[in-house]
Amino acid sequence: MKKITSIIITLTLSNLAFAETVLSDVEGTYSNNSKIEASSQLKQSLNAGFTSTTGNTKTLNINGKYDLSYMTRGYNGEDLKVALDASAFYSKNNSLKDNEEAIINFGLEQLIYDGWQGYMGINWLYNPIFKNYDSKTSMGFGLGKELYKDATQTLVAKLGTSYNIENFANNQVTNKYTGLNEYLEYHNQLNSISKLYIKAGAMQNLDDMTNDYQATGILGVNFVVAQNISLSLEEEVAYDNTPALGFQKKDSKSIVRLGYNF
Repeated sequence: MKKITSIIITLTLSNLAFAETVLSDVEGTYSNNSKIEASSQLKQSLNAGFTSTTGNTKTLNINGKYDLSYMTRGYNGEDLKVALDASAFYSKNNSLKDNEEAIINFGLEQLIYDGWQGYMGINWLYNPIFKNYDSKTSMGFGLGKELYKDATQTLVAKLGTSYNIENFANNQVTNKYTGLNEYLEYHNQLNSISKLYIKAGAMQNLDDMTNDYQATGILGVNFVVAQNISLSLEEEVAYDNTPALGFQKKDSKSIVRLGYNF
């Protein structure tokens, strides 16, 4: 039985009042460094917090994340964004590890014309307990479009494909496949210090699209608490229709975190 996962790398430029710092693994899976503003100067952020998980594990995790992004000139003189992030979750109960996760993402996004963007990226995931991966590597590319934008709201959609290599923590055979990826992201600047965001991603294995698919959604609120410091509350739900043997189809994470941008 195949375990599906996916990669859509979206590096979306934003003119919101402040940069959102993100921590959950849905960002690595579907939207690398989304809403971290890039410029000709190097942008970085550090994040730390706690996460409660349900589903395949029931734990309280300590977690952290580092992001960087940089803007340069690419094709036809248009903006080219380069971004890297790394994150980790960890918990230990009665001297036994019961959830640990590490994610590394590298992505490029090229502005093409009139809000259209081309992107490509590489994602690596390690999560032997929560998702049964000794390692999972994805290489993806595709197109995106800013569907709506005004003074307070943005709506962005992405469509692409990815090649995935999954090495499982149990004795299942390594899985290699190509997936069709979709991603949708909505932001609403509620006021000068708070922002609501909704993000949803899905992927279908092109060899068995009706049965082998995954979807992930998050709902969160980000608050500015001081200069360059933000507090975020986030709920994430992930569904895998064909999980690894012995694993549940649905997992969730409740995340509280602090972020520092510099």
